Amino acid sequence: MSETPQLTRRPEWTALEDHRAEWHAHLRGLFAADPGRAERYVVTVGDLRIDYSKHLVTDETLALLLELAAATDVFGLRDAMFRGERINVTERRAVLHTALRAPRGAVVEVDGENVVPHVHAVLDRMSDFARRVRSGEWTGHTGRRIRNVVNIGIGGSDLGPAMAYEALRAFTDRDLTVRFVSNVDGADLHEAVHDLDPAETLFIVASKTFTTIETITNATSARAWLLEGLGDGDASGAGDAGSAVEKAVAKHFVALSTNTEKVTAFGIDVDNMFEFWDWVGGRYSYDSAIGLSLMIAIGPEAFREMLYGFHTVDEHFRTAPPEANAPLLMGLLGVWYGNFFDAQSHAVLPYSHYLSKFTAYLQQLDMESNGKSVQRDGEPVEWQTGPVVWGTPGTNGQHAYYQLIHQGTKLIPADLIGFARPVTELSGRLEAQHDLLMANLFAQGQALAFGKTAEEVRAEGVPEEQVPHRTFGGNHPTTTVLARELTPSVLGQLVALYEHKVFVQGAIWNIDSFDQWGVELGKVLAKRVEPALTEGADVPGLDPSTAALVAAYRDLKEVK
Repeated sequence: MSETPQLTRRPEWTALEDHRAEWHAHLRGLFAADPGRAERYVVTVGDLRIDYSKHLVTDETLALLLELAAATDVFGLRDAMFRGERINVTERRAVLHTALRAPRGAVVEVDGENVVPHVHAVLDRMSDFARRVRSGEWTGHTGRRIRNVVNIGIGGSDLGPAMAYEALRAFTDRDLTVRFVSNVDGADLHEAVHDLDPAETLFIVASKTFTTIETITNATSARAWLLEGLGDGDASGAGDAGSAVEKAVAKHFVALSTNTEKVTAFGIDVDNMFEFWDWVGGRYSYDSAIGLSLMIAIGPEAFREMLYGFHTVDEHFRTAPPEANAPLLMGLLGVWYGNFFDAQSHAVLPYSHYLSKFTAYLQQLDMESNGKSVQRDGEPVEWQTGPVVWGTPGTNGQHAYYQLIHQGTKLIPADLIGFARPVTELSGRLEAQHDLLMANLFAQGQALAFGKTAEEVRAEGVPEEQVPHRTFGGNHPTTTVLARELTPSVLGQLVALYEHKVFVQGAIWNIDSFDQWGVELGKVLAKRVEPALTEGADVPGLDPSTAALVAAYRDLKEVK
């Protein structure tokens, strides 16, 4: 049992409980009493301007939250992370995604070894390979240029690069088709490849151990599709069938893995295997070799620009004082709502079509990291931990679920993300629509914060019986994140901002944000259940409900 006081018994926690019990303020009154908060409650990091003035906080609230962060030694754990200590306690691993974007020449040690040279060695190999594919120097088995890249992975090996590819679509080589396959549902692979030419398609198989069942199942099916599409696999007719297959696979498959034996057995040339390390968690890995598909799409220079954006926020988090530390403040605001207002979810609402997959990416980052009910010492938690994270691009959401945020019964803190300029390739007419897009962002922030009183509704001549239905309570907190435009660097800054926000909250809640044991049980059970579906095998240990479902499934399969 840890000697550290339980979180809820700390005086800093009880002070916040007392503060919350006395809280009756509305954002209308807070701004009326303190107009300067609009400028004071703003922090800048890199290209990001983060406005948290529309939050249910005062200077006293922030001071109490910062005292809680100090008492729980958030910065002590932060420094241990940057030093390469094994802060992932259940797996006894260092947590060094920050080393993936450390500049060449930096020193970051794990067990006394500087890992930065290894990181840059892999980046250099990735850059060389990406240039060869982009230039046409790397060709397929028949000698034709690669025009299609299909990334096969799942979880962090898919969500990160897929999100970043969509976010940076304007920076990609438009002559390349890039697709992502993750679902073991065969329809996912079918839709990804059905209109592609095998002779012009490169598969990137992303699996650290090269044993992830969904990924290897899809990769095996992709290999069969490729060889069938290439005929006998040897368009020149030279060599025996076995060597032809090996040559074809070697020219159309590369691996992101550390398992040389498995990669070689699959038929991938070990020279085309790009490694990463056990101190990189999957949900923190798309800026490692896992991002090879992205690097091919946007080019090595843009990829390194993105890494610089990550590093900018890393350094800010590492060095900025608490009162001006953006990830710390964002994390503390989440603790304030989750633990003292009983907010169960957090909405991330980007006003950018290109960030359509950003919130889905953050779902894994946040919910897999902080969806925990056990403390670092194994004791159960007695407080709320990670929220449900959800959201879609803003204007789409306005015509779907904003009704609930505005007039429902749940408090849902939200982040509004927008840019002053659209991407440069938009035409004049489409570029002009950007102001309307951003007008919606600013309008929603104001409406959520200040609402519309009954008196204001009556003043518009609304019939009295409709006044309650058209009244908006307001007092819904939002953070607004603004940048000039969405670039590779800005994307890196945004992702690092949320990475470190998640870290802050996990540190305060005293949970291990870097393991994910909750995903294991279902995978183990799926392997046990599969023979019952495919062979009708009697699987011991199935509960009555699951056994009945399996039987119904088999009956439905047999229906002609």
